[in-house]
Parts: sequence; structure tokens; C-alpha cells
Amino acid sequence: MTFLCSPQLQFCSPKLSLKPLLHSNFTRLERFQVFCSPSDDDINRDSSTKERGEDECTVILVERYGNGTSKRYVLDNSERIKTYLQERDDSELSRLQSSLGTDSELFWIPQIIKDFFLPAGFPESVSNDYLDYILWQFPTNVTGWICHVLVTSSLLKAVGVGSVGGTTAAASAAAIRWVSKDGIGAVGRLLIGGRFGSLFDDDPKQWRMYADFIGSAGSIFDLSTPLYPGYFLPLASLGNLAKAVARGLKDPSFRVIQNHFAIAGNLGEVAAKEEVWEVSAQLLGLALGIYALDSSWISTSYPTLTSTWLSMRLLHLWFRYMSLSVIQFDTINLKRARILVQSHILSTSVPGCKQCNAMENILLWQRFIRPSIIFAVSLEEMVGGQNNMIKQLLQLFAKEKYVLTVNRQQLKHFEVLVTFKDGATSLSVLRSVWQSYWLHQNSSKSVSDMKNIEQSLIELDDKFSDFIKRLKEAGWDTNQLSLKVPKEIAIHDLIVYSK
Repeated sequence: MTFLCSPQLQFCSPKLSLKPLLHSNFTRLERFQVFCSPSDDDINRDSSTKERGEDECTVILVERYGNGTSKRYVLDNSERIKTYLQERDDSELSRLQSSLGTDSELFWIPQIIKDFFLPAGFPESVSNDYLDYILWQFPTNVTGWICHVLVTSSLLKAVGVGSVGGTTAAASAAAIRWVSKDGIGAVGRLLIGGRFGSLFDDDPKQWRMYADFIGSAGSIFDLSTPLYPGYFLPLASLGNLAKAVARGLKDPSFRVIQNHFAIAGNLGEVAAKEEVWEVSAQLLGLALGIYALDSSWISTSYPTLTSTWLSMRLLHLWFRYMSLSVIQFDTINLKRARILVQSHILSTSVPGCKQCNAMENILLWQRFIRPSIIFAVSLEEMVGGQNNMIKQLLQLFAKEKYVLTVNRQQLKHFEVLVTFKDGATSLSVLRSVWQSYWLHQNSSKSVSDMKNIEQSLIELDDKFSDFIKRLKEAGWDTNQLSLKVPKEIAIHDLIVYSK
């Protein structure tokens, strides 16, 4: 068997150095894609390498990392695979980025800043007018908050702050302290939106529930201010920070839920009517709250006040959970994909939208669901240092947009490691989940992992089309899968196998 390097996919650059790796542990940073092509300098460098008597090697694949570095897997003359770290050259990357075309007007902005402020996949993932709108919206919001600060000073003065002693400066100072509390809370929303913005489309019910948990924690800080009046500002600021983080989770996740309700394209009307319901509930809640505060048994007893708040808060969380549990998404996220795949492998049938959503655990994190499926894993980590397995895996998964193996170093539970190739889609993620569950249910300990994986691929090719057919019959939207391909690591298979 010979390995031929595909010339169209050569990955080389005269300004990138190679360093051998004995032990490679990579910190997975923000996504930074590199696109390179061979040059005359590379050819000259290869020639000089051969003249020095070094082994002639073939690059069989390149593994790119989120921080812009990459690792080459090289096959030498002895059929052994070696790995080399290919370091990032910032000047080269800047030149390459500026030549990408659609994003050329923002090439001067560091990638970490663009990932923080812009949606994943920008500009292809949004409409053409998105950036213009955001750039005008930013100064609009700045001027609006300036007005808020000025108005707050007037309100505080009107209720008596600064009136005793007759100084307007006292009201201004109080306003500064008050809006500083709001500013600390705004930092929480900034971090949530910038760092975790890609999470809400995948599991909005979970993040909406977590928002209420965090908001409840923020209310505890507010509730404790009468006990420590000298620490009013830090306690109120922490409370505001927690509630701002909760709002940062609540708003985007609820917009996804609203979009689910608007099946006739009437998102604006759905949002407006939801506002009517919310305001009606707000008015009723305010009236009942004022009535409770007017009662001497609450207003004069702090323990009674806190116990009443606690009982209402627990009731509020239960109502929230029940309201989210009745939502019936017809799109497939990772949690629902697990339920559907497991049902198909065990019984060749799949539950409908209502049944599957009822089975979905809103609160459970993915890391605690079994079998464990870990995405975006380095190939070297997948094979446990046995680099000779890499050729076998690449052969087995030549037709797939991912590579998968069973982690035998994990003794506590069954764990599957997956990494994705260039061009992987949401359907690739779904295929990898189906294969993982088949391995979990049907792996035989009497044969090798490679034999089990080979058999699972045969089953995948034979039964996955039936799985998709049954999903459509059960009412699932198979054209819009909420299964995102991880971007921390991507492999680029450069070899073509010939017998």
C-alpha cells in the first residue's frame, strides 16, 4: 500500500517553522483559521533538505488548532508517523487574512476581538446589513445610557437625596454610585454575550432555566443588604452582576424560544403578545407584593420576609421548569439526538417531538450524559500515543467527515472520542453520535476496537438512511439540525490511498 500526497491540499509556508513534538499538550484557544499554499521557497527548502541527507517524508494530514498553530503528521520511509508543531507567523497570517475577500474590511481587527463581538461564521452567517446596523446601534446605546445617568441624578434629588444641605453635588455623587452598580452588572452581560453567544441556539431551554437559578442567587445579595447596610454598594453590585448575567442568558435563549413559536413568520407579533402576558403578570405580582409588604407580619419581621421570599422563589423556579418542559422543539440538538439515536438502535423506531421533548432532561449537562462523547480531540490523544493506529483510522473513515475511536484509558465508563475533518456539517455530527451509540450497545470485548469500529461503520452505512427516514415520518426537521461542528480542532486529510 502506498500513500500519495494530494498536491491541491499542500499546507506549507516559508515563514512557518517545524519543531518535533515528543509530548504535545495544546491549549484550545479561540478559532483562528489558516489557509496557505505552497511557494517557490518551500520547493527550494525541500530540495536543500534532501541534499543534507535527511529522510524524505510525506505529510499525511494536518491538524489545525484554535490558536492558529497546527500539527503535521508525517510518514517517513520506515512507515512510522512523526508529528511536528507548525508555529503561527502573525505577519503571514495577517497577509493571508487580508486576502480572504469578504472579511477584508475587518482584517486589521484581531481575531479574538472579532470572535467576541461578532457571530460565529461572520460575515457568511448573517445578512449583509448586519454590520452597518450594529455600528449605528452602538453610539445609539451609548447616548441612551448617558441620558439614563443624568435622569437618575434628577430622580434621586427629587426623592430627597442631596436636598438636605442643599447641594446638587450630593445627588450627583449618589447617582454615580447607583449607576456604577448598574455598570458592574453590565460587565456580566458583556462577558456572557461575547464568550458564550454560540450556546443558546443549541439548548435554549437549559440556559433559560439556568438564568433563573443565577437570578435567584443575585436576589440573595439584595436581600442581605439590610443585615449589612455598611456594605450596601458591594452587595448590591454583586446582586446586580448576578442578575445581569442571568439576563444575558435569558434574553438570547428566550428569543430562540419565541422564534420557535412563530411558525407563520410572525415573530414580531408573538413577541408583542408575550409582552402583554408578561406585563399583566408584572402588574398582578406588584399588587400582591405591595399588599404583602403592607402587612405588619412581613414588614416588621425580617425572618418572615426572607421565608416568604424563599417560598415564592422556589415556586417561581418550579413554574419556570414546567413552562419550559412543555415546549416541543422539532429541531434536533445534541440532547434530543442522543434520545432519538438510542431509540433507533434499540428498537429501530424514533419518538415523536412531544415524546422526545418530554424525555429531554433540561438541567443535565452534556458531560454527565452516558455514553460520554468528547468532541474536538487531537488525533494523537485519540490513539493514546500509538501513532501506527492513525493510518488505520484514516482508512476506515476515508468516506466520513470525522474520525472516531473508543477511549480505553477511561475505565469508569464508556467514552468515545471524535474529531472532525474540514467540510464537516451538522449531519456529520449526527452520524458520529449514531455510531457512538451503536458502539456503546454492540461492542464486543472479544475482538479489537478496530474491528468493532469497522463493523459500526458497516451498520452506519446500512441503517442511517432508515434513521433519517423515520425522523421525517415522526415530524422532525432534518433540514435544520442544531448540531454545531466544534472549531477547536480540525483535521485536513492530505493522503489518497491506493491498493
